[in-house]
Amino acid sequence: MEAEKKYLKITLIKSPIGAVPKNRATVAAMGLTKMHKTVIMPDNDATRGMIRKVGYMLKVEEA
Repeated sequence: MEAEKKYLKITLIKSPIGAVPKNRATVAAMGLTKMHKTVIMPDNDATRGMIRKVGYMLKVEEA
């Protein structure tokens, strides 16, 4: 029996303009290019690490 894949719905709610360049690059790597843009990403360790790094700019929900 295969486990059901889980996904996270991630929305950019704070502008990365004044953020540290490394954090801006993390937001861009997640595919978040504009304010209030939402992306669906798999719930894995890599995604969780990115969220932990720039979580103050994001809204995260289970999808």
